[in-house]
Amino acid sequence: MSATLSQAAGPTDARLLTDTIGDNLVATVRAHGAREALVDSASGRRWTYDELLAEVDTVALGLLDLGVEKGDRVGIWAPNCPEWVFVQYATARIGAILVNVNPAYRAHELSFVVGQSAMRTIVAVPAFKGSSYADMIDEARAEHPGLVDVVLIGESSWDELRDRGARGDRDRLATIGADLVASDAINIQYTSGTTGFPKGATLSHTNILNNGWFVGELIDYTEHDRVCIPVPFYHCFGMVMGNLACTTHGATMVIPAPGFDPAATLRSVAAERCTSLYGVPTMFIAMLADPLVDELDLTSLRTGIMAGSPCPVETMKQVIERLGMAEVSICYGMTETSPVSMQTRTDDSIERRVSTVGRVGPHLEVMIVDPLTGAPLPHGEAGELCTRGYSVMLGYWEQPDKTAEAIDADGWMHTGDLGVMDADGYVNITGRIKDMVIRGGENIYPREIEEFLLTHPDVLDAQVIGVTDQKYGEELMAWIRMKPGTADLDVATVREFCTGQLAHYKIPRYVHLVDEFPMTVTGKVRKVQMRAEAEQLLG
Repeated sequence: MSATLSQAAGPTDARLLTDTIGDNLVATVRAHGAREALVDSASGRRWTYDELLAEVDTVALGLLDLGVEKGDRVGIWAPNCPEWVFVQYATARIGAILVNVNPAYRAHELSFVVGQSAMRTIVAVPAFKGSSYADMIDEARAEHPGLVDVVLIGESSWDELRDRGARGDRDRLATIGADLVASDAINIQYTSGTTGFPKGATLSHTNILNNGWFVGELIDYTEHDRVCIPVPFYHCFGMVMGNLACTTHGATMVIPAPGFDPAATLRSVAAERCTSLYGVPTMFIAMLADPLVDELDLTSLRTGIMAGSPCPVETMKQVIERLGMAEVSICYGMTETSPVSMQTRTDDSIERRVSTVGRVGPHLEVMIVDPLTGAPLPHGEAGELCTRGYSVMLGYWEQPDKTAEAIDADGWMHTGDLGVMDADGYVNITGRIKDMVIRGGENIYPREIEEFLLTHPDVLDAQVIGVTDQKYGEELMAWIRMKPGTADLDVATVREFCTGQLAHYKIPRYVHLVDEFPMTVTGKVRKVQMRAEAEQLLG
């Protein structure tokens, strides 16, 4: 392997976990049974590891009594709550496949995932944020009679499920567990396809158990850590990097609120003495802007994870300085890779943590290739990031054609992200292949301009997109959120700020001030929607 090519392999000295999620939880309970496992700040409920396993097994036996078998698809449609966690581990205990349903889905989207996954059972909250999940499930059942059982959290059907489980034979779980293997499919997560319907990334015990384990190892988790998880469980960030990182280490999961609330998150950190805090950059920006950040005692914080989209340099510096998260880690990945493939280490310099997504994780490989030819590129050249190893999904559920488009014959997952690798193996993500703007033949990566705009003292956040232009093919448009109490910027002041600092072709031609960016539920900015709105704005 040429030393100059952008290829790197992670360390292999630490062993890969070969047990199932259920067996791993049982082992953690043996070691840490009396320690606190789960805290729900909103309801004030708490469980030790002994109590958590008892609850998980009750739900598992209840599902068995309903007729759920190994390989059956069981949906979970709820915001963050303890019952989500119980169902996550209960399905793993019996070999059922958990289908994560996005809380933002509406009837049409729900019907699609119920049908595409051939879902047998769904566990859901009756309603959330003014939407009746129960009514939408009724609609889906009318279209998909294979959806046999509906269990509504907090209603009689949930109590009945637990009653069934309480009467069940606990020895049955050991018998079932002996027939499960770590390579079994255990989870389907629908990726938010920007075109067409979402695809169901299918993940195994090996995929997500090891990813949670190694993510936690790289930020030095032990049974003494308490992890505040305001990111959604339905996404890998919450259920893998959050829950599985905790349960593999005997650490405590803290749920600050059903949905993200900056004040509730900060209060939970202070009240529960959390040592770790998770979020996407927009969440950290919101927490840093909340007055409570300077009023509460947050000195218990040591580490945490920022992921989901590139982290602005200024945000990272404030997270370290004002939140005290000196060992905060940047993670990079995607649902299809369970999710994390790149991560900064606790001893990386601040410069490394604000300018890169770190190095490849244990037992994984990454390389940067020419998006057109697939040939590995030299260090310092931008190309598509590809990853290979234990974390790569089994495939897209019932879509072998889509799987073959994403994973090549040599097992490399093609991420669609543009990255640059340096000689030490650190990678800087420069954008999505489809986000790259080509203006008059010049390739422009929006992130570089966004980072520069964030150095303006009045700018809270910035996103840059390409819009159609007759002369150059594409032109740049900056969407800007201003800090409260500052004077609005216009095109002239933005261009003046950029002149002499950025090449002329990188200076935005259009500026659009907004209060919020269109976002996915996981906190990623929807640039597809921004481009559509921009074309209308500009006519």
